[in-house]
Order: sequence, then structure tokens, then C-alpha cells
Amino acid sequence: MVQKIIVPIVAVLIFLVFWELLVWINGWPNYKMASPSDLWPAFWKFRELFFVMGWDTLWRTVVGLMLAVVVGVAFGMIMGFSRIMRDALYPLLVGFNAIPKATVVPIVALMFVGAHDFNTILIAFMISFFPIAVSVSIGLSTLEPEYRDILRSLGASRMTIFWKIALPKTLPEFFGALKVAVTLAFIGTNLMEIVSPHGKGLGALFDSGKTSSDYPLMFAVLIALGFLGIFLYYIVVALEKTFASWAERESQ
Repeated sequence: MVQKIIVPIVAVLIFLVFWELLVWINGWPNYKMASPSDLWPAFWKFRELFFVMGWDTLWRTVVGLMLAVVVGVAFGMIMGFSRIMRDALYPLLVGFNAIPKATVVPIVALMFVGAHDFNTILIAFMISFFPIAVSVSIGLSTLEPEYRDILRSLGASRMTIFWKIALPKTLPEFFGALKVAVTLAFIGTNLMEIVSPHGKGLGALFDSGKTSSDYPLMFAVLIALGFLGIFLYYIVVALEKTFASWAERESQ
């Protein structure tokens, strides 16, 4: 337990030291490349904005991610239990996911003018539900048919098979996809906040720093986004240990 806490902290510190040395060796001014020592003054100067806008980014990302989980699991179940639906839906999902979301953001912003929270949540959802749907689909479609046949011969319904066998089997794949979806959701939220600025979220703060050429503020926003992503990632890790710790033990 101690190792899992200390090792990531040491890794982050090494990264920050390397970053500081890189800027110092090259003699870059902070209007070209901010160093870690430039970030704390920026955090402190705009600390109230970081708290307020960081919360705006966090809650909208979490809501979008929760929607992605619900819709992704639903699509995964449909594709996992039905080969016809998998053949029909998979190309559509792949094609939709291949569209750069930066091009979708202006369209969504124009479709729902003024609905800033809805727009941001929608983009966070759209960019993060695909890996969840695919992981659940693969987990269910690879379920051994012997299990289904035995349970059906014993009178088990399709829903019982899902809860007793299919769902536990897909949990490792689900949590693996959820770890990816967490970072993607933050990307979606930040895209909407930057491309369609409305004065909310860390993306708006980043855009403000860009407008005023405040590089330390811009890099401070990036670091804040990184820490929020790490925070949600470790929440997912904690949930994984609670509900799917058996998978980790089996892999050791």
C-alpha cells in the first residue's frame, strides 16, 4: 500500500525536476516555456478562479462520464448478447468515434446555443462512451457458451445469466475501459470550454491565459487538469479493487 502511494509521488517529483532542468538548461523565458517554479505563483494569484472553475470542469466531467457508463454498458449488452446487433452497431460506433471531436464541438455549440452545461456534458459523454461499450461487448461476446447452456438448462433467465455470470466476467474489461474513459471525458470537457468559451471551467481559464499571453497560467491550468484526471483515475482504481479485486489476484 505504501509503495503504491510513494512510487507515483516520486515519479511526479522526478518529472517536475526534469522539466525544471530542461527549461533552465535551454534558458527559455517563461513567455516561451513556463517551468514548475513559475506555476505556484500562478496558482496562488488565481487560486479562487482555480477552485471555482476547477469545480465547474470536474462536476460536468463526472456527469458526462456517468452518462457514458450507462449508455456504454447498454450498448455493450446489446452488442454482446446479439451478433446481429453487434454487426450492425459496431461499424457505426467506430465511424462515429473516428470523427475528431474538435469538429463536433462547434456543431453542438450551434445546435444548443446558450445551454453551456448541457453542451459540455454532451461532449464529455460523446468522447468517452465508446471504450466502455466496446469493452462490455467484447467481454459478453466471449462468454463461454457452456455456461449459458448449463444455466438455461437449469431454468435461468437471460437476465439471471447476465447478473450471475456475464457481469462479473466483464468487470475487469469494464474498469480497464473506464480508466481510459476518465481521461477522454476531461478532454471532451476541456474542448468545449476552449472552443466555445462561456466563462466556465478550466478551459475558459486556459483561454484567458492564452489571450493575455500568460504562459505560467496556461501551464498551471494544464497541471490542474492533470491532477483532476489523476484524482478520478484513482477513484476508479478504488472501485475496481472493491468490485473486481479477484481479477487482480488471478493475474498474479
